[in-house]
Amino acid sequence: MRTLALLLAAGSLALGACAGPATAAEEPVNAPAATRTAKEAKGLKTAIFAGGCFWGVEGVFSHVKGVTAAVSGYHGGNAASAKYDIITSGMTDHAESVKITYDPAVVRYDQLLRIYFSVVADPTLKNRQGPDVGAHYRSAIVPMNAEQAAVAKAYIAQLGKAGLWKRPIVTAIEPYKTFYPAEAYHQDYMIKNPRSGYIVRWDAPKVAALKTMFPQQYRASFLRDGG
Repeated sequence: MRTLALLLAAGSLALGACAGPATAAEEPVNAPAATRTAKEAKGLKTAIFAGGCFWGVEGVFSHVKGVTAAVSGYHGGNAASAKYDIITSGMTDHAESVKITYDPAVVRYDQLLRIYFSVVADPTLKNRQGPDVGAHYRSAIVPMNAEQAAVAKAYIAQLGKAGLWKRPIVTAIEPYKTFYPAEAYHQDYMIKNPRSGYIVRWDAPKVAALKTMFPQQYRASFLRDGG
């Protein structure tokens, strides 16, 4: 599967981070509201989420009210390996990730977590999401402060007891390292390539689920280039 992704990337100017066989897409899950809500001070905050191909993660959060920026990138490894062609080899510590900036007065961190677990990623899949396989497609949450860490830990424990999935949750809470923005062609990929087969099959349904399941948080317009 990684070989296929590399061949596709090398053979097209519209190369992508995400490719794979046509398997069944995961269904959205109506995760419950967090019992441990985030207590965040005024002012913009940042958060990092990894959940498979970053096109879809960025696409979903770019439609969430209160999110003011969403940047696709790499997290977990070093600067030298923070490049797409190296990442997709599967030989780095990076995960395809999205760094978002949000206003907690509009959307709290616990609400972002609920959206993530409901429509962004299947938390029971180890080192894969959808058709994409490898540690760089792992499901991970990267808290940026102690409050986010506490909320994330509590919410994963809450979901574990809720029994929403048949398999155990494997989403990791990872310590923050440097976040490296991905190459320009990965940014705003969903809005730039709405007819891409991958986007239509895997990512557009996630945005549709966001609209249906979280109408209060859904924003119809796509947040392009952080504004």
